[in-house]
Amino acid sequence: MRTAEPKRAALVAAALLHAGVAIAGEPRDLHFGEALYYAYQDNYFEALERLDSEVAQHFRVDEPKLDSLAPFIHTAEFDVGDFELRYRMHHRAGRAIRAVLEADVAAPVRNEAAFRLARIHFQKGQPADALEALARIQGEVPAEIHDDVEFLRANVKLALGRPAEAAALLEPLRGSELLGPFSDYNLGVALLENERPEEAIAQLDRAGQREARDEPARAIRDKSNLVLGTLLFESSQFGAAQRTLDRVRLEGPFSNQALLRAGWADASALNFERALVPWSILAQRDATDAAVQEAVLALPYAYSRLNVHGRAALLYRSAAETFGTQLERVDASIASVRDGAFLKDLVREEIRQDADWVIRLRSLPDAPETFYLVTLMASHDFQTALQNYLDLEDMRKRLVRWLGSLDAFEDAIQRRRQHYEPLLPEVDEEFRRLDARMRLRLEQREHLSERLNDLLTAPRPEHLATAQEQMLGAWIDDAQASLGGASEPHTDALRRRIGRLEGTLTFTLATR
Repeated sequence: MRTAEPKRAALVAAALLHAGVAIAGEPRDLHFGEALYYAYQDNYFEALERLDSEVAQHFRVDEPKLDSLAPFIHTAEFDVGDFELRYRMHHRAGRAIRAVLEADVAAPVRNEAAFRLARIHFQKGQPADALEALARIQGEVPAEIHDDVEFLRANVKLALGRPAEAAALLEPLRGSELLGPFSDYNLGVALLENERPEEAIAQLDRAGQREARDEPARAIRDKSNLVLGTLLFESSQFGAAQRTLDRVRLEGPFSNQALLRAGWADASALNFERALVPWSILAQRDATDAAVQEAVLALPYAYSRLNVHGRAALLYRSAAETFGTQLERVDASIASVRDGAFLKDLVREEIRQDADWVIRLRSLPDAPETFYLVTLMASHDFQTALQNYLDLEDMRKRLVRWLGSLDAFEDAIQRRRQHYEPLLPEVDEEFRRLDARMRLRLEQREHLSERLNDLLTAPRPEHLATAQEQMLGAWIDDAQASLGGASEPHTDALRRRIGRLEGTLTFTLATR
Protein backbone atom coordinates (compact mmCIF):
# COMPACT_ATOMS: atom_id res chain seq x y z
CA MET A 1 0.00 0.00 0.00
CA ARG A 2 2.84 2.40 0.75
CA THR A 3 4.20 2.12 -2.76
CA ALA A 4 0.76 2.48 -4.35
CA GLU A 5 -0.27 5.63 -2.49
CA PRO A 6 2.30 8.03 -4.09
CA LYS A 7 1.33 6.78 -7.56
CA ARG A 8 -2.35 7.23 -6.74
CA ALA A 9 -1.71 10.75 -5.45
CA ALA A 10 0.27 11.63 -8.58
CA LEU A 11 -2.55 10.37 -10.81
CA VAL A 12 -5.10 12.40 -8.86
CA ALA A 13 -2.97 15.55 -9.10
CA ALA A 14 -2.38 15.12 -12.84
CA ALA A 15 -6.09 14.56 -13.50
CA LEU A 16 -7.11 17.60 -11.48
CA LEU A 17 -4.55 19.83 -13.18
CA HIS A 18 -5.69 18.64 -16.62
CA ALA A 19 -9.28 19.42 -15.66
CA GLY A 20 -8.38 22.97 -14.65
CA VAL A 21 -8.58 22.36 -10.93
CA ALA A 22 -6.39 24.41 -8.63
CA ILE A 23 -4.94 22.09 -5.99
CA ALA A 24 -4.81 24.84 -3.36
CA GLY A 25 -7.92 26.68 -4.53
CA GLU A 26 -11.53 26.04 -5.41
CA PRO A 27 -12.21 23.06 -7.73
CA ARG A 28 -13.68 23.87 -11.12
CA ASP A 29 -14.92 20.50 -12.36
CA LEU A 30 -14.19 17.48 -10.21
CA HIS A 31 -16.23 15.14 -12.46
CA PHE A 32 -13.91 15.90 -15.39
CA GLY A 33 -10.91 15.30 -13.15
CA GLU A 34 -12.36 11.99 -11.96
CA ALA A 35 -12.80 10.80 -15.56
CA LEU A 36 -9.19 11.71 -16.33
CA TYR A 37 -8.04 9.93 -13.18
CA TYR A 38 -9.49 6.67 -14.51
CA ALA A 39 -8.18 7.35 -18.03
CA TYR A 40 -4.62 7.80 -16.76
CA GLN A 41 -4.88 4.28 -15.34
CA ASP A 42 -6.10 2.93 -18.72
CA ASN A 43 -9.58 2.30 -17.26
CA TYR A 44 -11.28 3.83 -20.27
CA PHE A 45 -14.69 2.29 -19.64
CA GLU A 46 -14.93 4.02 -16.25
CA ALA A 47 -13.58 7.24 -17.77
CA LEU A 48 -16.17 7.11 -20.57
CA GLU A 49 -18.96 6.28 -18.16
CA ARG A 50 -18.27 9.44 -16.17
CA LEU A 51 -17.17 11.94 -18.80
CA ASP A 52 -19.88 11.06 -21.33
CA SER A 53 -22.54 11.63 -18.67
CA GLU A 54 -20.90 14.90 -17.60
CA VAL A 55 -20.79 16.25 -21.17
CA ALA A 56 -24.40 15.24 -21.82
CA GLN A 57 -25.51 16.92 -18.59
CA HIS A 58 -23.61 20.08 -19.54
CA PHE A 59 -25.75 20.55 -22.65
CA ARG A 60 -28.99 19.98 -20.70
CA VAL A 61 -28.52 22.69 -18.08
CA ASP A 62 -30.41 25.97 -18.48
CA GLU A 63 -27.27 28.11 -18.78
CA PRO A 64 -24.34 25.99 -20.02
CA LYS A 65 -21.97 28.97 -19.86
CA LEU A 66 -22.28 28.95 -16.06
CA ASP A 67 -21.53 25.24 -15.78
CA SER A 68 -18.17 24.29 -14.25
CA LEU A 69 -17.35 22.25 -17.36
CA ALA A 70 -17.88 25.19 -19.73
CA PRO A 71 -14.20 26.31 -19.90
CA PHE A 72 -13.12 22.77 -20.83
CA ILE A 73 -16.05 21.55 -22.92
CA HIS A 74 -14.08 21.25 -26.19
CA THR A 75 -11.26 19.39 -24.41
CA ALA A 76 -13.84 17.15 -22.76
CA GLU A 77 -15.50 16.35 -26.10
CA PHE A 78 -12.09 15.54 -27.58
CA ASP A 79 -11.31 13.33 -24.61
CA VAL A 80 -14.60 11.48 -25.01
CA GLY A 81 -13.57 10.69 -28.59
CA ASP A 82 -10.08 9.67 -27.47
CA PHE A 83 -11.43 7.42 -24.71
CA GLU A 84 -13.83 5.79 -27.14
CA LEU A 85 -10.98 5.28 -29.58
CA ARG A 86 -8.76 3.74 -26.90
CA TYR A 87 -11.68 1.53 -25.91
CA ARG A 88 -11.82 0.49 -29.60
CA MET A 89 -15.14 2.25 -30.20
CA HIS A 90 -14.00 3.75 -33.51
CA HIS A 91 -17.45 4.56 -34.86
CA ARG A 92 -18.58 6.47 -31.79
CA ALA A 93 -15.20 8.19 -31.48
CA GLY A 94 -15.49 9.36 -35.07
CA ARG A 95 -18.98 10.74 -34.46
CA ALA A 96 -17.90 12.54 -31.30
CA ILE A 97 -14.95 14.24 -32.97
CA ARG A 98 -16.91 14.93 -36.17
CA ALA A 99 -19.51 16.78 -34.08
CA VAL A 100 -16.78 19.13 -32.85
CA LEU A 101 -15.43 19.46 -36.37
CA GLU A 102 -18.78 20.59 -37.73
CA ALA A 103 -19.54 22.98 -34.86
CA ASP A 104 -18.92 26.72 -34.94
CA VAL A 105 -15.56 26.69 -33.17
CA ALA A 106 -12.21 28.44 -33.55
CA ALA A 107 -9.78 27.30 -36.25
CA PRO A 108 -7.26 25.67 -33.85
CA VAL A 109 -10.03 23.60 -32.25
CA ARG A 110 -11.49 22.60 -35.63
CA ASN A 111 -8.04 21.67 -36.99
CA GLU A 112 -7.27 19.53 -33.95
CA ALA A 113 -10.59 17.74 -34.44
CA ALA A 114 -9.74 17.11 -38.11
CA PHE A 115 -6.35 15.71 -37.08
CA ARG A 116 -7.90 13.34 -34.57
CA LEU A 117 -10.49 12.18 -37.08
CA ALA A 118 -7.75 11.56 -39.65
CA ARG A 119 -5.81 9.55 -37.09
CA ILE A 120 -8.87 7.38 -36.41
CA HIS A 121 -9.30 6.66 -40.13
CA PHE A 122 -5.61 5.84 -40.52
CA GLN A 123 -5.64 3.45 -37.56
CA LYS A 124 -8.65 1.73 -39.08
CA GLY A 125 -6.76 1.21 -42.35
CA GLN A 126 -8.67 3.88 -44.30
CA PRO A 127 -5.92 6.14 -45.69
CA ALA A 128 -8.18 7.77 -48.30
CA ASP A 129 -10.61 8.91 -45.62
CA ALA A 130 -7.69 10.03 -43.47
CA LEU A 131 -6.36 12.18 -46.32
CA GLU A 132 -9.80 13.70 -46.80
CA ALA A 133 -9.95 14.61 -43.10
CA LEU A 134 -6.45 16.13 -43.25
CA ALA A 135 -7.54 18.26 -46.21
CA ARG A 136 -9.99 20.01 -43.86
CA ILE A 137 -7.12 21.45 -41.82
CA GLN A 138 -6.88 25.10 -42.75
CA GLY A 139 -5.62 28.16 -40.94
CA GLU A 140 -3.97 28.09 -37.54
CA VAL A 141 -2.80 24.70 -36.28
CA PRO A 142 -1.96 24.25 -32.57
CA ALA A 143 1.81 24.21 -32.14
CA GLU A 144 1.78 21.04 -30.05
CA ILE A 145 0.30 18.94 -32.90
CA HIS A 146 1.90 20.65 -35.92
CA ASP A 147 4.62 18.02 -36.39
CA ASP A 148 2.15 15.20 -35.67
CA VAL A 149 -0.14 16.47 -38.43
CA GLU A 150 2.66 16.50 -41.00
CA PHE A 151 3.96 13.11 -39.87
CA LEU A 152 0.48 11.61 -40.18
CA ARG A 153 0.07 13.21 -43.58
CA ALA A 154 3.34 11.62 -44.72
CA ASN A 155 2.30 8.18 -43.45
CA VAL A 156 -1.02 8.51 -45.26
CA LYS A 157 0.82 9.35 -48.49
CA LEU A 158 3.02 6.28 -48.02
CA ALA A 159 -0.04 4.09 -47.43
CA LEU A 160 -1.60 5.46 -50.64
CA GLY A 161 1.52 4.64 -52.68
CA ARG A 162 2.73 8.23 -53.10
CA PRO A 163 6.27 8.00 -51.70
CA ALA A 164 7.61 11.12 -53.45
CA GLU A 165 5.06 13.33 -51.69
CA ALA A 166 5.72 11.52 -48.41
CA ALA A 167 9.45 12.15 -48.71
CA ALA A 168 8.88 15.86 -49.23
CA LEU A 169 6.78 15.98 -46.05
CA LEU A 170 9.22 13.94 -43.96
CA GLU A 171 12.34 15.92 -44.83
CA PRO A 172 11.49 18.95 -42.60
CA LEU A 173 10.61 16.66 -39.69
CA ARG A 174 14.07 15.14 -39.35
CA GLY A 175 14.99 17.80 -36.80
CA SER A 176 12.00 17.09 -34.56
CA GLU A 177 13.04 15.95 -31.09
CA LEU A 178 10.22 13.41 -30.73
CA LEU A 179 9.48 12.43 -34.33
CA GLY A 180 12.97 12.81 -35.78
CA PRO A 181 14.03 9.12 -35.44
CA PHE A 182 10.78 7.88 -36.97
CA SER A 183 10.89 10.51 -39.72
CA ASP A 184 14.43 9.43 -40.61
CA TYR A 185 13.37 5.80 -40.97
CA ASN A 186 10.17 6.58 -42.86
CA LEU A 187 12.08 8.89 -45.17
CA GLY A 188 14.43 6.04 -46.01
CA VAL A 189 11.47 3.78 -46.76
CA ALA A 190 9.83 6.49 -48.89
CA LEU A 191 13.02 6.96 -50.92
CA LEU A 192 13.31 3.21 -51.38
CA GLU A 193 9.72 2.93 -52.60
CA ASN A 194 10.36 5.89 -54.90
CA GLU A 195 13.11 3.84 -56.60
CA ARG A 196 15.96 5.98 -55.27
CA PRO A 197 18.06 3.21 -53.65
CA GLU A 198 21.30 5.16 -53.25
CA GLU A 199 19.55 7.98 -51.40
CA ALA A 200 17.53 5.45 -49.38
CA ILE A 201 20.70 3.63 -48.26
CA ALA A 202 22.32 6.92 -47.25
CA GLN A 203 19.22 7.99 -45.35
CA LEU A 204 18.86 4.64 -43.54
CA ASP A 205 22.54 4.85 -42.63
CA ARG A 206 21.93 8.25 -41.02
CA ALA A 207 18.87 6.89 -39.23
CA GLY A 208 20.89 3.92 -37.98
CA GLN A 209 23.50 6.16 -36.38
CA ARG A 210 21.14 8.73 -34.88
CA GLU A 211 21.34 9.46 -31.18
CA ALA A 212 18.46 7.83 -29.29
CA ARG A 213 17.34 8.86 -25.82
CA ASP A 214 14.44 6.50 -25.17
CA GLU A 215 13.44 2.92 -25.96
CA PRO A 216 11.16 3.67 -28.97
CA ALA A 217 13.92 5.74 -30.59
CA ARG A 218 16.48 2.99 -29.97
CA ALA A 219 14.11 0.39 -31.40
CA ILE A 220 13.53 2.37 -34.61
CA ARG A 221 17.30 2.88 -34.90
CA ASP A 222 17.81 -0.89 -34.65
CA LYS A 223 15.14 -1.42 -37.30
CA SER A 224 16.88 1.08 -39.60
CA ASN A 225 20.14 -0.82 -39.26
CA LEU A 226 18.40 -4.15 -39.84
CA VAL A 227 16.69 -2.92 -43.02
CA LEU A 228 19.87 -1.30 -44.26
CA GLY A 229 21.91 -4.43 -43.49
CA THR A 230 19.36 -6.54 -45.37
CA LEU A 231 19.55 -4.22 -48.40
CA LEU A 232 23.34 -4.35 -48.40
CA PHE A 233 23.28 -8.14 -47.99
CA GLU A 234 20.90 -8.56 -50.90
CA SER A 235 23.17 -6.38 -53.04
CA SER A 236 26.16 -8.64 -52.13
CA GLN A 237 27.89 -5.92 -50.07
CA PHE A 238 28.62 -8.40 -47.29
CA GLY A 239 31.26 -6.41 -45.44
CA ALA A 240 29.14 -3.27 -45.27
CA ALA A 241 26.11 -5.36 -44.31
CA GLN A 242 28.01 -6.99 -41.46
CA ARG A 243 29.22 -3.62 -40.12
CA THR A 244 25.70 -2.21 -40.27
CA LEU A 245 24.13 -5.22 -38.55
CA ASP A 246 26.72 -5.00 -35.77
CA ARG A 247 25.10 -1.70 -34.76
CA VAL A 248 21.90 -3.49 -33.73
CA ARG A 249 21.66 -4.01 -29.97
CA LEU A 250 22.01 -7.58 -28.71
CA GLU A 251 19.01 -7.22 -26.41
CA GLY A 252 16.71 -5.24 -28.69
CA PRO A 253 13.53 -6.49 -30.39
CA PHE A 254 15.36 -6.95 -33.72
CA SER A 255 18.48 -8.64 -32.32
CA ASN A 256 17.58 -12.17 -33.42
CA GLN A 257 17.06 -11.20 -37.05
CA ALA A 258 20.21 -9.04 -36.97
CA LEU A 259 22.36 -11.86 -35.55
CA LEU A 260 21.03 -14.29 -38.12
CA ARG A 261 21.58 -11.88 -41.00
CA ALA A 262 25.07 -10.94 -39.74
CA GLY A 263 26.05 -14.59 -39.69
CA TRP A 264 24.82 -15.11 -43.24
CA ALA A 265 26.69 -11.98 -44.36
CA ASP A 266 29.93 -13.47 -43.04
CA ALA A 267 29.10 -16.90 -44.43
CA SER A 268 28.32 -15.43 -47.86
CA ALA A 269 31.74 -13.81 -47.79
CA LEU A 270 33.15 -17.31 -46.98
CA ASN A 271 34.21 -16.09 -43.53
CA PHE A 272 32.67 -18.98 -41.61
CA GLU A 273 34.76 -18.45 -38.49
CA ARG A 274 33.22 -15.01 -38.00
CA ALA A 275 29.76 -16.39 -38.81
CA LEU A 276 30.08 -18.73 -35.83
CA VAL A 277 30.04 -15.80 -33.38
CA PRO A 278 26.54 -14.37 -34.05
CA TRP A 279 25.07 -17.81 -34.75
CA SER A 280 26.46 -19.25 -31.49
CA ILE A 281 24.87 -16.38 -29.54
CA LEU A 282 21.58 -16.80 -31.37
CA ALA A 283 21.44 -20.58 -30.97
CA GLN A 284 21.33 -20.20 -27.16
CA ARG A 285 18.11 -18.20 -27.26
CA ASP A 286 14.49 -19.29 -27.18
CA ALA A 287 14.03 -22.16 -29.61
CA THR A 288 10.49 -21.13 -30.54
CA ASP A 289 11.84 -18.18 -32.55
CA ALA A 290 12.23 -18.89 -36.27
CA ALA A 291 15.58 -17.08 -36.42
CA VAL A 292 16.92 -19.22 -33.56
CA GLN A 293 15.78 -22.40 -35.29
CA GLU A 294 17.56 -21.34 -38.46
CA ALA A 295 20.71 -20.57 -36.46
CA VAL A 296 20.57 -24.03 -34.85
CA LEU A 297 20.90 -25.52 -38.34
CA ALA A 298 23.27 -22.87 -39.69
CA LEU A 299 25.78 -23.39 -36.87
CA PRO A 300 26.70 -27.04 -37.75
CA TYR A 301 26.69 -26.04 -41.42
CA ALA A 302 29.41 -23.46 -40.66
CA TYR A 303 31.46 -26.06 -38.75
CA SER A 304 31.14 -28.48 -41.65
CA ARG A 305 32.49 -25.83 -44.04
CA LEU A 306 35.40 -25.38 -41.64
CA ASN A 307 35.98 -29.18 -41.78
CA VAL A 308 35.18 -29.58 -38.08
CA HIS A 309 32.94 -32.52 -38.86
CA GLY A 310 32.79 -33.98 -35.35
CA ARG A 311 31.52 -30.74 -33.90
CA ALA A 312 29.10 -30.39 -36.83
CA ALA A 313 27.72 -33.91 -36.25
CA LEU A 314 27.12 -33.20 -32.55
CA LEU A 315 25.35 -29.95 -33.37
CA TYR A 316 23.20 -31.64 -36.02
CA ARG A 317 22.17 -34.25 -33.46
CA SER A 318 21.42 -31.50 -30.94
CA ALA A 319 19.40 -29.67 -33.61
CA ALA A 320 17.40 -32.84 -34.30
CA GLU A 321 16.64 -33.19 -30.59
CA THR A 322 15.70 -29.53 -30.37
CA PHE A 323 13.32 -29.78 -33.31
CA GLY A 324 11.84 -32.99 -31.90
CA THR A 325 11.16 -31.23 -28.61
CA GLN A 326 9.63 -28.28 -30.42
CA LEU A 327 7.39 -30.59 -32.45
CA GLU A 328 6.12 -32.06 -29.19
CA ARG A 329 5.50 -28.53 -27.94
CA VAL A 330 3.61 -27.69 -31.12
CA ASP A 331 1.39 -30.75 -30.64
CA ALA A 332 0.83 -29.81 -26.99
CA SER A 333 0.02 -26.25 -27.98
CA ILE A 334 -2.51 -27.39 -30.59
CA ALA A 335 -4.21 -29.72 -28.10
CA SER A 336 -4.27 -27.07 -25.37
CA VAL A 337 -5.69 -24.41 -27.70
CA ARG A 338 -8.41 -26.79 -28.85
CA ASP A 339 -9.33 -27.43 -25.20
CA GLY A 340 -9.82 -23.69 -24.65
CA ALA A 341 -6.90 -23.23 -22.25
CA PHE A 342 -5.43 -20.40 -24.33
CA LEU A 343 -8.41 -18.10 -23.76
CA LYS A 344 -8.40 -18.92 -20.06
CA ASP A 345 -4.74 -17.90 -19.83
CA LEU A 346 -5.40 -14.65 -21.65
CA VAL A 347 -7.91 -13.45 -19.05
CA ARG A 348 -5.69 -14.09 -16.05
CA GLU A 349 -5.72 -10.95 -13.94
CA GLU A 350 -2.00 -11.15 -13.06
CA ILE A 351 -1.13 -11.35 -16.75
CA ARG A 352 -3.30 -8.36 -17.67
CA GLN A 353 -1.64 -6.19 -15.03
CA ASP A 354 1.86 -6.80 -16.45
CA ALA A 355 3.19 -4.67 -19.31
CA ASP A 356 5.28 -7.67 -20.49
CA TRP A 357 2.32 -10.01 -20.35
CA VAL A 358 3.23 -11.79 -23.61
CA ILE A 359 6.59 -12.87 -22.19
CA ARG A 360 5.06 -13.75 -18.85
CA LEU A 361 2.36 -15.78 -20.53
CA ARG A 362 4.90 -17.83 -22.46
CA SER A 363 6.86 -18.55 -19.28
CA LEU A 364 3.91 -20.07 -17.44
CA PRO A 365 4.70 -23.76 -16.83
CA ASP A 366 1.09 -24.80 -17.31
CA ALA A 367 0.51 -22.84 -20.52
CA PRO A 368 2.10 -24.84 -23.39
CA GLU A 369 -0.42 -23.40 -25.83
CA THR A 370 1.48 -20.08 -25.86
CA PHE A 371 4.88 -21.39 -26.95
CA TYR A 372 4.45 -20.74 -30.66
CA LEU A 373 1.96 -17.90 -30.48
CA VAL A 374 4.26 -15.07 -29.39
CA THR A 375 4.63 -13.67 -32.89
CA LEU A 376 0.89 -13.94 -33.41
CA MET A 377 0.16 -12.32 -30.04
CA ALA A 378 2.51 -9.45 -30.81
CA SER A 379 0.75 -8.58 -34.09
CA HIS A 380 -1.55 -5.57 -34.30
CA ASP A 381 -4.55 -7.57 -35.55
CA PHE A 382 -4.26 -10.08 -32.72
CA GLN A 383 -3.79 -7.35 -30.12
CA THR A 384 -6.91 -5.56 -31.37
CA ALA A 385 -8.96 -8.76 -31.32
CA LEU A 386 -7.52 -9.68 -27.93
CA GLN A 387 -8.43 -6.32 -26.42
CA ASN A 388 -11.96 -6.71 -27.77
CA TYR A 389 -12.13 -10.16 -26.19
CA LEU A 390 -10.82 -8.82 -22.87
CA ASP A 391 -13.35 -6.00 -23.03
CA LEU A 392 -16.15 -8.49 -23.61
CA GLU A 393 -14.92 -10.60 -20.71
CA ASP A 394 -14.74 -7.51 -18.52
CA MET A 395 -18.24 -6.50 -19.61
CA ARG A 396 -19.51 -10.00 -18.82
CA LYS A 397 -18.13 -9.70 -15.29
CA ARG A 398 -19.68 -6.25 -14.94
CA LEU A 399 -23.07 -7.57 -16.06
CA VAL A 400 -22.87 -10.38 -13.52
CA ARG A 401 -21.98 -7.85 -10.83
CA TRP A 402 -24.74 -5.49 -11.93
CA LEU A 403 -27.27 -8.33 -11.92
CA GLY A 404 -26.28 -9.00 -8.32
CA SER A 405 -26.78 -5.32 -7.55
CA LEU A 406 -30.22 -5.42 -9.18
CA ASP A 407 -31.17 -8.41 -7.05
CA ALA A 408 -30.10 -6.51 -3.94
CA PHE A 409 -32.05 -3.46 -5.12
CA GLU A 410 -35.20 -5.53 -5.69
CA ASP A 411 -34.78 -7.04 -2.23
CA ALA A 412 -34.54 -3.54 -0.72
CA ILE A 413 -37.72 -2.52 -2.59
CA GLN A 414 -39.53 -5.59 -1.29
CA ARG A 415 -38.50 -4.85 2.28
CA ARG A 416 -39.67 -1.25 1.97
CA ARG A 417 -42.99 -2.43 0.56
CA GLN A 418 -43.47 -4.77 3.52
CA HIS A 419 -42.69 -1.90 5.89
CA TYR A 420 -44.97 0.70 4.33
CA GLU A 421 -48.03 -1.36 3.34
CA PRO A 422 -49.47 -1.50 6.93
CA LEU A 423 -48.99 2.26 7.20
CA LEU A 424 -50.71 3.15 3.94
CA PRO A 425 -54.34 3.39 5.26
CA GLU A 426 -53.32 5.89 7.94
CA VAL A 427 -51.15 7.77 5.44
CA ASP A 428 -54.06 7.90 2.95
CA GLU A 429 -56.43 9.26 5.62
CA GLU A 430 -53.91 11.92 6.65
CA PHE A 431 -53.35 12.76 3.02
CA ARG A 432 -57.08 13.25 2.40
CA ARG A 433 -57.35 15.50 5.45
CA LEU A 434 -54.39 17.60 4.36
CA ASP A 435 -55.69 17.65 0.82
CA ALA A 436 -59.06 19.04 2.03
CA ARG A 437 -57.28 21.74 4.03
CA MET A 438 -55.12 22.58 1.03
CA ARG A 439 -58.19 22.87 -1.18
CA LEU A 440 -59.85 25.19 1.38
CA ARG A 441 -56.77 27.36 1.55
CA LEU A 442 -56.59 27.46 -2.22
CA GLU A 443 -60.20 28.60 -2.44
CA GLN A 444 -59.53 31.28 0.15
CA ARG A 445 -56.48 32.35 -1.78
CA GLU A 446 -58.52 32.55 -4.98
CA HIS A 447 -61.19 34.66 -3.20
CA LEU A 448 -58.56 37.05 -1.85
CA SER A 449 -56.94 37.22 -5.27
CA GLU A 450 -60.27 38.15 -6.86
CA ARG A 451 -60.86 40.88 -4.26
CA LEU A 452 -57.36 42.22 -4.91
CA ASN A 453 -57.97 42.28 -8.64
CA ASP A 454 -61.27 44.10 -8.05
CA LEU A 455 -59.46 46.72 -6.02
CA LEU A 456 -57.00 47.22 -8.85
CA THR A 457 -59.68 47.53 -11.56
CA ALA A 458 -62.44 49.32 -9.55
CA PRO A 459 -60.86 51.04 -6.52
CA ARG A 460 -62.91 50.86 -3.32
CA PRO A 461 -60.92 52.74 -0.69
CA GLU A 462 -63.45 51.92 2.06
CA HIS A 463 -62.06 48.39 2.05
CA LEU A 464 -58.73 49.84 3.21
CA ALA A 465 -60.24 51.56 6.27
CA THR A 466 -58.86 50.82 9.68
CA ALA A 467 -61.08 49.58 12.51
CA GLN A 468 -61.36 53.11 13.98
CA GLU A 469 -62.20 54.53 10.55
CA GLN A 470 -64.83 51.82 10.05
CA MET A 471 -66.39 52.73 13.43
CA LEU A 472 -66.37 56.41 12.45
CA GLY A 473 -68.04 55.60 9.13
CA ALA A 474 -70.70 53.57 10.92
CA TRP A 475 -71.35 56.46 13.37
CA ILE A 476 -71.74 58.90 10.43
CA ASP A 477 -74.28 56.60 8.79
CA ASP A 478 -76.22 56.30 12.07
CA ALA A 479 -76.15 60.08 12.61
CA GLN A 480 -77.40 60.80 9.10
CA ALA A 481 -80.18 58.23 9.56
CA SER A 482 -81.24 59.77 12.90
CA LEU A 483 -81.56 63.26 11.38
CA GLY A 484 -83.85 61.87 8.71
CA GLY A 485 -85.68 64.59 6.71
CA ALA A 486 -85.86 67.19 9.47
CA SER A 487 -85.24 70.73 8.27
CA GLU A 488 -84.91 72.69 11.48
CA PRO A 489 -82.03 75.18 11.75
CA HIS A 490 -80.06 73.17 14.28
CA THR A 491 -80.49 69.93 12.26
CA ASP A 492 -79.22 71.65 9.11
CA ALA A 493 -76.11 72.77 11.00
CA LEU A 494 -75.58 69.24 12.33
CA ARG A 495 -76.07 67.82 8.81
CA ARG A 496 -73.42 70.18 7.43
CA ARG A 497 -70.95 69.25 10.20
CA ILE A 498 -71.57 65.54 9.60
CA GLY A 499 -71.06 66.12 5.85
CA ARG A 500 -67.72 67.80 6.50
CA LEU A 501 -66.68 64.90 8.72
CA GLU A 502 -67.72 62.40 6.04
CA GLY A 503 -65.77 64.32 3.40
CA THR A 504 -62.67 64.32 5.60
CA LEU A 505 -62.97 60.54 6.08
CA THR A 506 -63.50 59.96 2.34
CA PHE A 507 -60.52 62.15 1.45
CA THR A 508 -58.33 60.31 3.92
CA LEU A 509 -59.27 56.93 2.49
CA ALA A 510 -58.93 57.98 -1.14
CA THR A 511 -55.52 59.61 -0.74
CA ARG A 512 -53.89 57.02 1.47
